[in-house]
Amino acid sequence: MPKRGYHHGNLKQALVDAALSLIEQKGPTGFTVAEAAKRADVTPAAVYRHFEGREALIAEAALQGHRIFADLMHHAYADGQPTALAAFESTGRAYLAFARKFPGHYMAMFESGVSVQAHPELGFAADRSRAILEQAAEALSQHIPEDRRPPATMFSSHIWAMSHGVVELFARGAPGAQAPFPPEDLLETGIGIYLRGLGLIEPDH
Repeated sequence: MPKRGYHHGNLKQALVDAALSLIEQKGPTGFTVAEAAKRADVTPAAVYRHFEGREALIAEAALQGHRIFADLMHHAYADGQPTALAAFESTGRAYLAFARKFPGHYMAMFESGVSVQAHPELGFAADRSRAILEQAAEALSQHIPEDRRPPATMFSSHIWAMSHGVVELFARGAPGAQAPFPPEDLLETGIGIYLRGLGLIEPDH
């Protein structure tokens, strides 16, 4: 059967979708350009009409992921939350939900090793999603006396690291199926312990 070639003018996205499927199955460095082309039902040479190679293909997948992620984070933060604390906790839940719903994008974004310096547009998109979490942290940290207030970047980085750890260990694939507690509970209680340590929520009695 001859290759379709153009996918009705959307070959670029067909290749990205093929790459995302392969990333989910094999990881971001476990597939070749030829495999992506085969899954998109085109010749390997057709890939190079749009991408210089595998890294550029993964970078595009990561770019699309960061745009989706930033939109979800913005919605979670700004969706009529009654307090800064509720908005902050909502962004944590959005992080976990994104990793579950878009595993291929998530791996391309955070596990591929693609350089944001080599792909400025990707760097801009990553900064946008990170800025939303920093905004949430900044708003919440206003309740801490200034002389004890951590920088918003540090505050948000701690929560980012905690969220990423829960995703990696418990929310996606094995050993996620054997997690001792639901990932949402692990993340919520972890954030709660952190915020209590900062004096932002009352200790349990």
